[in-house]
Amino acid sequence: MVQLSVLTCLFGGLLGLLLLVPVLLAPTPPGMCTALRTINSNLSQRRKYMQHNFPINYTIRVHYEEVFKPSNISRLKLKINNLEMFALQRLWFHVNHGILKKILRVIPERHPSRRYGAELERRFRDAEGIFVQSHPSEAFQRELPEKVQEKLDRMTEHLDNVPETSWRFVPPKQLLDNFQRSMRCLFGECFSQVHPQIDLCGNSRSKKDRKVTQRQPQLPR
Repeated sequence: MVQLSVLTCLFGGLLGLLLLVPVLLAPTPPGMCTALRTINSNLSQRRKYMQHNFPINYTIRVHYEEVFKPSNISRLKLKINNLEMFALQRLWFHVNHGILKKILRVIPERHPSRRYGAELERRFRDAEGIFVQSHPSEAFQRELPEKVQEKLDRMTEHLDNVPETSWRFVPPKQLLDNFQRSMRCLFGECFSQVHPQIDLCGNSRSKKDRKVTQRQPQLPR
């Protein structure tokens, strides 16, 4: 009887896993692509709202794990065998949920970029909702790969426990550059028809993008 019970549990677990696999490997839902393309369109104005409307060399303090680019995605794929795109997409949503909140936190209510930032965050939350609804709840209860989970743990660590060396000072536009490039990389099928000639996971960047400054000018109110 004990053996039968164990076999039943094992079979149930295996069946649940097999039922999840097609969902995790399924193409991105059309509604998800529509939401992400809308965000992509909004991001075309990021230079105006996240650079021109800010003081020169203005930066925002973020955790180094929040500087999330296609190169980070490539390194994770090399380190983790058979890494599911679903796990990377969960990580992307977590990272940029925090990034958008940090950007909004530094923009005063009457600042000309406030409405743009709030609208971008609202559209992001819409896309996040579609992402959650398009997967069974069991998919989010599964353990993430260890190295992915470690990144999430470092980003959610209590501020008092984060060493000073873990912080980076990044211009808001550059944070949104990373947002867009990593989005196109991880949800490539939503953008491949729009950019058929472009390597959506390309890691090239300009010298200007690599510039990080320690100064923190005051944002005009």
